[in-house]
Amino acid sequence: MRAVLTRVSSAQVTVDGAVVGAIDCPETCGILALIGVTHDDGPDACDTMVRKIAELRILPDEKSVTDVGAPVLVVSQFTLYGRTAKGRRPSWSDAAPGNVAEPLVDRIIRGLQTRGIAVSTGVFGAMMQVTSTNEGPFTVIVEC
Repeated sequence: MRAVLTRVSSAQVTVDGAVVGAIDCPETCGILALIGVTHDDGPDACDTMVRKIAELRILPDEKSVTDVGAPVLVVSQFTLYGRTAKGRRPSWSDAAPGNVAEPLVDRIIRGLQTRGIAVSTGVFGAMMQVTSTNEGPFTVIVEC
């Protein structure tokens, strides 16, 4: 499992012209979490990812999402597993198919919510427009 976590003051996901998920947190910052799932990921990877998203001290003053009650916008992103070593066309064969990935992304969302974190989401499998205002900029890649 792979995630790109970006510290943001705001972020939103639009599908077919309608905003389906958004966070706005100019005082504390929040996290835009792009999540990619591969074939051998399972519940343990999800639980580790939840802990990382909630507890990494990547917000201002070395605080975590849990420390400041920051919101998280979770967006599934199979392209995080694109292979570009050969040729000009990325290979997506390392990305898990939707029927495998969607329940795992949902588990991450539920895990964050169980911790009391405000979570917004995109729409799994949809063509989404994601906009964000990055703070820092501060972006990390997490692998579980």
